[in-house]
Amino acid sequence: MINKEKLNHRFCVAPMLDWTDQHCRYFHRLLSKNALLYTEMVTTGALIHGNTQRFLKFNQEEHPVSLQLGGSNPRDLAICTRMAEEAGYDEVNLNVGCPSDRVQNGSFGACLMAEPQLVGDCVAAMQASVKIPVTVKSRIGIDDRDSYEELTRFIDVVAQAGCNIFIVHARKAWLKGLSPKENREVPPLRYDVVFQLKKDFPQLEIVINGGITTLDHSMELLKHVDGVMLGREVYQNPYLLAEVDRLLFDDAAEMKSREQVIFELLPYIQKKLASEVRLNSVTRHILGLFHGEYGARLWRRYLSENTCKSNSNIDILLNSLELTQK
Repeated sequence: MINKEKLNHRFCVAPMLDWTDQHCRYFHRLLSKNALLYTEMVTTGALIHGNTQRFLKFNQEEHPVSLQLGGSNPRDLAICTRMAEEAGYDEVNLNVGCPSDRVQNGSFGACLMAEPQLVGDCVAAMQASVKIPVTVKSRIGIDDRDSYEELTRFIDVVAQAGCNIFIVHARKAWLKGLSPKENREVPPLRYDVVFQLKKDFPQLEIVINGGITTLDHSMELLKHVDGVMLGREVYQNPYLLAEVDRLLFDDAAEMKSREQVIFELLPYIQKKLASEVRLNSVTRHILGLFHGEYGARLWRRYLSENTCKSNSNIDILLNSLELTQK
């Protein structure tokens, strides 16, 4: 576990449902030692009533790593936050930004932005139950409730409840009429709103999310806020992470080659295959490693066509690597 005073939000990889599982996070950690990694969102109901160990399982190499929770019951969230701390997570993040119908039907996610006092009660209960940080990931507003005054009231109430770190997706969410995908693209980006939050709440740590696709852009944004969070771009072009440590944390940090990353991943894959994990459960996360490079298409195709077979092994990965060599 990372000391909470040393937990750094300067560069974060977003929680992404069906994507940022433990295999994905292990792979991402090979590329960057310092990026803060987030799990997929886990609901309180799943943790309390489901297969708790499956949802909490992670590799020790993933540190620093944060568990994202979905829920709106302070007691249940406190129980799950305590579970996360006992499991060894470095942080727990409360989802107040997801606009999907399923999440809304459970009365959590982005719809909670309309209830700042409830979010404050949740955060207070969570923070009182653990020593690790409790953070909140939100939007800048929902539906027609998107004034700056409403946003600052939300931030103020939740901050007073004990949250010092806010990850803010710089778009509002439409709870009706737009799909989750459309909610990531249709509402306009308002970086200026997040910049203003940092000016008005200088004592808080503000991390910006939404529409960030390059490290150059990240460095520009870091002139105004404390941290950046990237999602789909990192997943689709993971080698972007290889430069994060050198550019944002340590000038002398090593930048691994793609081939080096693959060879460092092999022992992990062997271990997982021995425990009856299918090869494609791991390799589906590395399809974008050669994005924009020679042989990228052949790499993706060969892996996609061969790693789902029941007898697939690391030879398939080595064969696909040869397709990227000129």
